[in-house]
Amino acid sequence: MDNRGLLFIPDISGFTRFVNEIEIEHSRHIIQQLLEVVIKANETGLEVSEIEGDAILFYKFGEPLKLEALYNQVEKMFCAFHRHLIIYDNRKICQCKACVSAANLSLKVISHYGEFTSYNVQHFNKLIGKDVIIAHQLLKNNIPQHEYWLVTTGLLGDKEPGEFAQWMRWNTSNQETESGKISFHYTQLSPLKDEIPSDALPKLELSDKVKMLSVFRDYEIDVKTLCYTVVHFDLRHLWFSGIREITEVDHFLPEIGTRQRHVLKNGKTVIKYIGGFIYDPEATTTFCETDEMNKRSTCFVVEKTREHSSRLTLEVYLPQHNLKQTFFRLFEKKKMEQQLLQSLQRLDKIVKEIVVPLEF
Repeated sequence: MDNRGLLFIPDISGFTRFVNEIEIEHSRHIIQQLLEVVIKANETGLEVSEIEGDAILFYKFGEPLKLEALYNQVEKMFCAFHRHLIIYDNRKICQCKACVSAANLSLKVISHYGEFTSYNVQHFNKLIGKDVIIAHQLLKNNIPQHEYWLVTTGLLGDKEPGEFAQWMRWNTSNQETESGKISFHYTQLSPLKDEIPSDALPKLELSDKVKMLSVFRDYEIDVKTLCYTVVHFDLRHLWFSGIREITEVDHFLPEIGTRQRHVLKNGKTVIKYIGGFIYDPEATTTFCETDEMNKRSTCFVVEKTREHSSRLTLEVYLPQHNLKQTFFRLFEKKKMEQQLLQSLQRLDKIVKEIVVPLEF
């Protein structure tokens, strides 16, 4: 049995259309995170042979897993995958097509049992054999939907697949491959989405804070361009007074809760996290950052005033602490107000030069 085993391929559906329509860099981060989520959901001892763009080739030599155990594995991966997408959709900051359309991605799983062997190339364990080819060819089939679990007769043998949930219904079909016609059963996984707990929409982290300062400026620019300029960290140093650069701390796309390293022109470094984001380009968009150390929050409020005019308001909030608030009023407020007004003035020139990507 050393050369026989299970081939298990979770494949992200919609990936090709996804990367053809949107920013490659953001789609790369999103797909990377999703593949990591699927790998972490592996609880049946499956080995990873390789990552194949939008799919993972898992395998396990020996007797096939019982179908119910295999279904439990499919369910865990599918639910973890969609749970991640739901959370990201509620907490994302970027509004490019990559980030907005990520919620439409889904997962299909191919499972097959047959003959194959492995060989090592440096630290990679590659698989070879006709059944490896068959498993990959089954990814291109005539199933109209794109979130399903496919089980070949090579895995089932003479048995019929069981129904492990009330909603589960099996269909039969076949696929022409280089090794001939391969028969398989498949069941849709869409009903599993109904079992995924909803993610509460995050609120702005201001309920325990007091507004200490507010300044604003109007711009003869459309609200979409202003939003894009304000929320993108790689543009902040161009207009916000005192900032040299902002770099990532958590190494993935910014969303509510992620941290950024603010490097100031005086040499100091401040770690801030995104405390809230509400996006509504037709009304008011609010973006909130909080200093990790002293919990001071800065809110960027973008409002549409007319068709091609908008307003940015900068607000500073402090925790409900009388001593800190008094100190701020006496020694910091005036200087910070001047800094924020200067930033708003500098933004007037920058925002007119910004070209918003078509994907945003």
